Amino acid sequence: MHSIFTKFLGSAAVGASLLAMANSASAADPENCKAVRFADVGWTDIQVITGIAANLFDALGYTSEVKTLSVPVTYASLKNKDVDIFLGNWMPSMTADVKPYFDDKSVEQLPPNLEGAGYGVVVPQYVADAGVKSIADLAANKDKFSGKFYGIESGNDGNRIIQTMIDDPKNNLAGFELVESSEAGMLTEAEKAMKNNEWILFLGWTPHPIMGDMKIHYLDGVSDYGFGGATVHTNVRAGYLAECPNAGKLVSNLKFDLAMEGAMMAPVLKDGADPKVVALDWIKTNPDSIKAWLDGVTTIDGGDATAAVSAAIQ
Repeated sequence: MHSIFTKFLGSAAVGASLLAMANSASAADPENCKAVRFADVGWTDIQVITGIAANLFDALGYTSEVKTLSVPVTYASLKNKDVDIFLGNWMPSMTADVKPYFDDKSVEQLPPNLEGAGYGVVVPQYVADAGVKSIADLAANKDKFSGKFYGIESGNDGNRIIQTMIDDPKNNLAGFELVESSEAGMLTEAEKAMKNNEWILFLGWTPHPIMGDMKIHYLDGVSDYGFGGATVHTNVRAGYLAECPNAGKLVSNLKFDLAMEGAMMAPVLKDGADPKVVALDWIKTNPDSIKAWLDGVTTIDGGDATAAVSAAIQ
């Protein structure tokens, strides 16, 4: 009787062990990967694509968390492992911001999530038609611009580049001032100036639905400073892809285009809509988009990712 009972216990233990192994094998990511922490620097394009990612992760059983941080704090937080993912590494304009973190390998750069973007200093088209088409044309027209460049939030790479151009003696921009504000604040100034046919210098980028509707001209002579054509990369904290391979696969799959970002940005900028809600609505309207994003991805516990997301967007 003792021998039979011992064999039973042994069989039960083996069965329990096999069940535990099976459950472990089915889990796509460990429990410590459940919380997915995003950095969002407050730019509308990054808000909406972070909304796309957050909705997908939530549907797959993860818990997304979005922290609004400045660019410098974003990279310090990635290095300190306080955040996991940043979808807004605009290059080459952010080269100086990211180089120390790439050099010490505390932040990893993934392939671009957006190509064909643009970034630079813009003037209204009527100003360009009057002869101001390059940075070299600004010094002679300082008074018409009230000696001001309008930028966005403090710590932004575009502001830094503008200040570098002001400080570079070859541009003869001594006395010009960088006015730091926010994306919305800068656009308000630009729209007011253009309504009154006034001259204004401000930071411009593509994709952007409001700037896309504006008749503006990108100034020449800025490529040496990091402005011009741009690609946007995804960054992750060091080791994230290895620690959380399923989450890492999803974030590596995320690719966007100018049209979709512009379409999502419009209601956020023009109507004050919630970026995450806008992103969810976009996924519902474009369900085929999830196929490429979910290629090779499962739910956090190893289930069917496509079925989980499809159920979540119904």
